[in-house]
Amino acid sequence: MSEQASFPGLEPARPTDRLFLALFPDPATAQAMAGLAAVQCAAQGLRGRPLLTDRFHVTLFHLGDSAGLRGDVVEAATKAAGGLRAAPFELCFDEVGSFAGRRDKLPFVLRSGDGNAPLHAFHATLATRLREVGLRRFAGGGFEPHVTLAYDARMVAAQPVAPLRWTAREFVLVHSLLGQTRHILLARWPLG
Repeated sequence: MSEQASFPGLEPARPTDRLFLALFPDPATAQAMAGLAAVQCAAQGLRGRPLLTDRFHVTLFHLGDSAGLRGDVVEAATKAAGGLRAAPFELCFDEVGSFAGRRDKLPFVLRSGDGNAPLHAFHATLATRLREVGLRRFAGGGFEPHVTLAYDARMVAAQPVAPLRWTAREFVLVHSLLGQTRHILLARWPLG
């Protein structure tokens, strides 16, 4: 059965806003990531430019794209995150490679070969909190921690790099303006 065509003027609104919970590296680690991205992009023959240092992050949960900021999702996510108690933990990333995606825009990422067990435990705890506040639809699925370094059309197989470590001391709720490469920090919660 084919999909019914939309009536003129009644098409769904195009998403303009994204919400996500994330971990951002400290400034020194972000600078180290920028250096690694520049070296690896050149070594792999990638034409995509590395992201700016303030864009490097690990997405914990994508909380949806919408036309306009969803206040109900912001409120529920704030409630879930505000009730979470966890100690700071170390992250370690020691591989680079590409994720499959749109053919012309493959994410070239930094990821971990050995799993980051404390990060996965924190993610599971936060997932439980999101489900408890009614955000179950965002708390499922797999989780492969990574930091996007650049985008490029070329696929790069996973390969080891010198380990890059940092301690997560807070997590944040971010409002991203789609297509504008702008992140607005809505809330932050310290760990510990």
